[in-house]
Amino acid sequence: MTRLVPLVLCCAALVLAACGEREDPAPDGQAGPDRVSIMLDYFPNADHAGLYAAMDGGAFDEVKLDVEARTPADPSAPLRLLEAGRVDLAISYEPEVLLARDRGAKVVAIGALVQKPLTSIISIGKDPIRRPEDLAGKRIGTAGIPYQDAYLKAITEGAGLSEDDVEKVDVGFNLTPAMVSGRVDGTLGSFWNYEGVELERRDRKPTILKVDELGIPTYNELVIVAREETARTKGAILRRFLQGLAQGHVALREDPDAGIDPLLAANKDLDRGLQRAAVRATLPVFFPADEDKPFGWMEENEWLAYAKWMNDNGLLKRPVDPRGALTTEFLPGEGPQRDAS
Repeated sequence: MTRLVPLVLCCAALVLAACGEREDPAPDGQAGPDRVSIMLDYFPNADHAGLYAAMDGGAFDEVKLDVEARTPADPSAPLRLLEAGRVDLAISYEPEVLLARDRGAKVVAIGALVQKPLTSIISIGKDPIRRPEDLAGKRIGTAGIPYQDAYLKAITEGAGLSEDDVEKVDVGFNLTPAMVSGRVDGTLGSFWNYEGVELERRDRKPTILKVDELGIPTYNELVIVAREETARTKGAILRRFLQGLAQGHVALREDPDAGIDPLLAANKDLDRGLQRAAVRATLPVFFPADEDKPFGWMEENEWLAYAKWMNDNGLLKRPVDPRGALTTEFLPGEGPQRDAS
């Protein structure tokens, strides 16, 4: 599912005080749970299964949080709604966080929901795109997202092709329908863990090329984003939220239905079999590859490399230091102990 979407933490840069795993319980004597609203990046789906597992399974209750997930009417709106104070948190994308900061938004990524890029080139049919060189002469559907168009340009050039060798077709969010109908030969923007899995289940035999295996620097596909002000003043609540979210994903890993059941309750249009298959495909990238790192970990060097790529490809109006765009201090076991709630 292609999703569109479009940070100096004043009191904390990325200086981590790694002190081992620890619990950050809610304050003793707290009368009731703190309410936290989070805007999804898209309709409820397998990418959010760990969040729903935490909401339904009691993980947030244990840290005295009442979490409400909201669905955006416009997939481009989550960060704007966050900036405006309409929600406490938002799920967005690393590229969108950097673009938002480039235009002056005071937002910060506080944890990764999906560690690796999901964006892919997907094709079906008798003449699929098996390697970048096969893009020559093909019609490629995109959603018109500038940084994804830049992916296509970079991949094309890396294969020794010119932009004229590939016909780019803006099909909006109708990527899979455009390909299935034959309007385009392939798409760039669909997710390997969702559209790719769905096509496999439909026996369309998709060929999938992940963008980070085609020369695009790796990045965190989905991240949890807060306002800088929230990070300054409500750090304890953010820490408890991420602790509950981590436990929800552990429960999801042990039993996918822990997240799928509440997902289906939230979105009755979902197909259980597809959601289960998509969760199974996504589980490895919900968690850091380094098992010593906590859930939600973000690598500063990877953000630096990706931000440089965005700068080099003219996606940012000015050089952006991404170190202000993320903080890991609120992850379980990270950062100073402080009660700013």
